[in-house]
Amino acid sequence: MTVTNMNSKTIKPMIKSVCEIATEASHAILTIYRKGDFDVNRKSDNSPITKADLAANRIIADGLKQLTPDVPQLSEEGKSIPYSTRQNWGRYWLIDPLDGTRDFIAQTDSFSVNIALIENQQSILGVIHLPVSNECFFAAHQYGAYKTQDDQAPTPIHTRLMKDHTPVIAVSGFREDSVLSRCLTQLPDYQLQHMGSSIKSCRVAEGKVDWYPCLGPTSEWDTAAAQCIVEQAGGSITRLDGQRLRYNTKESLRNPWFMVCGDPNFDWHQLVPSDCEQSVS
Repeated sequence: MTVTNMNSKTIKPMIKSVCEIATEASHAILTIYRKGDFDVNRKSDNSPITKADLAANRIIADGLKQLTPDVPQLSEEGKSIPYSTRQNWGRYWLIDPLDGTRDFIAQTDSFSVNIALIENQQSILGVIHLPVSNECFFAAHQYGAYKTQDDQAPTPIHTRLMKDHTPVIAVSGFREDSVLSRCLTQLPDYQLQHMGSSIKSCRVAEGKVDWYPCLGPTSEWDTAAAQCIVEQAGGSITRLDGQRLRYNTKESLRNPWFMVCGDPNFDWHQLVPSDCEQSVS
């Protein structure tokens, strides 16, 4: 399939193929997960990696290469590619083969497979598959956002508006956040839900969570697929200054702090103390 000719007629089969690739990677992850037979190694940045990460990466890399042989790939578990090369890419695949490796190791069930297509520094297609629950979230620019589970027919998903319900806020189970605590003092009432990986963004997209502030280190492959899904569902993923996240704009692949918001009419940014704006980079 030639990505250059992607349009309303070609996007549906492409999404279907990417979902199948993500599902195959999830099945490989789940086989290793259920056996509990995995060694934990450390990468150069001291982050953990397991054979499930590597198995999923091989499946995704091979599948996307067959699907779009002319489109380069950038993966968390692939080789490092310098910005001098990347900056010439018009389109490329951005992949996190196992988002939430710490949750995988801790056996919390809260991890995902993330695949995004980036064009002109924006996420235009996103697929997130959750291995344990067998949920697949997917979206594409001007296509909408959808969810399917256990081979059921896809259903459209939408973020929800802030009305009379208590705000539900997603937080990581591995991060103690003093800045978040300061943000929450601005709300009269709220409910926290602890979960890992891009599942937090998926729950915002389907209207089960209202806000996910990420006030800590992440990389571009952590957010790219989620950004397309959340935006097509009616929400947003922005930096603390309100600007949309953009991709492949610099040598570093680190994200600034960001927030995932469900209701576009609710000013979630007002909850962030003004002295935190300096954390945007």
